[in-house]
Amino acid sequence: MRIALDAMGGDYAPREIVKGAIEAVQKCDCEIVLVGDEEIIKQELQRAGASDEFPIFIKHAPDVVGMGEPPSMALRKKKQSSIWRAVEMVKRGKAHAVVSAGNTGAVMVSAKLQLRTLEGVSRPAIAVTLPSRKDPFLLLDAGANVDSKPENLLEFAIMGHLYAKHILGIERPRVGLLSIGEEDTKGDSLVKQTYPLLRQAPQLHFIGNVEGKEIYNNVADVVVCDGFAGNLALKISESAAGLLLHLLKEAFVNGGLRAKIGYWAMKPFLKEIKVRTDYKEYGGAPLLGVNGICIISHGSSDAKAITNAIRVAKELATNQLNRHIQNHLAVLRDTPSRRFWDKLKETIPSWRDEEEEEGNEEKGASE
Repeated sequence: MRIALDAMGGDYAPREIVKGAIEAVQKCDCEIVLVGDEEIIKQELQRAGASDEFPIFIKHAPDVVGMGEPPSMALRKKKQSSIWRAVEMVKRGKAHAVVSAGNTGAVMVSAKLQLRTLEGVSRPAIAVTLPSRKDPFLLLDAGANVDSKPENLLEFAIMGHLYAKHILGIERPRVGLLSIGEEDTKGDSLVKQTYPLLRQAPQLHFIGNVEGKEIYNNVADVVVCDGFAGNLALKISESAAGLLLHLLKEAFVNGGLRAKIGYWAMKPFLKEIKVRTDYKEYGGAPLLGVNGICIISHGSSDAKAITNAIRVAKELATNQLNRHIQNHLAVLRDTPSRRFWDKLKETIPSWRDEEEEEGNEEKGASE
């Protein structure tokens, strides 16, 4: 298994990226290709004490896409960037997956332009694994699409269902639609139009609408939403978790002797809570729906997060998730599911026209 790793992407690149690669080859039984400035990568490998026996290789990429650069403009001018060339390795079959903690927009644009989408998928989605009271659950889309349509959310639900089944090991994943109320009459027009599609979709265990206050209560294994709502939910959750830890620490520090004694008594349990809520434990978020394995890591990823992102990439490739997605969508289009698919296309007559229009836009962006 060979993983292309963007060595120059992220707040702590390349040092933490290189350290993560070294940890990954020791734990994950895979080969790593570090993509980026060759001389800088060599220096970091030497500084980290990497052995010559480690299956770590270097692919030179002289350019770097900054975290604040507009994705499309940056990639037009930087076809030799570490992001573009790392994705290119997957496109050419030189790597089984790509991992990057760099500019999220640039990673998505590069993946969409080079890898394209799987047959039957109109738009990819970022799938984030989050903790709940019991088991982790999947939230998608977490930011790949600001404006989504009902058929997009149906595809997200199918991809999330298959991810939960084949990667998280949940035999019959519960799929919920993020909304402002449990009733099927609640929500905006997108949610109301999506609800009947998910309810009628074969093989999906759709449990209905899920409110924001319930998503961490283990009510669903997969929570589906558009990228705007998903990204807001993700960022607010990260902020709330950080605030809670800050308030606890402040209370212990300023609470006198009793508080300090209480802190030492609770320290093992607080550490367990931190582990369960730490994004580093879950690695990166897969960009589901592209014709290749692409993992987008948090911009502030350290070595541990990168190691876990590589682990996730290997799991997706080993379990052939993309094959499962294509097979499921193909079955959906065959008899007896064909009747559902035809009915869906009648409900949304502009579906194919919009796909063609998006394809023309992407073609223009790549020229």
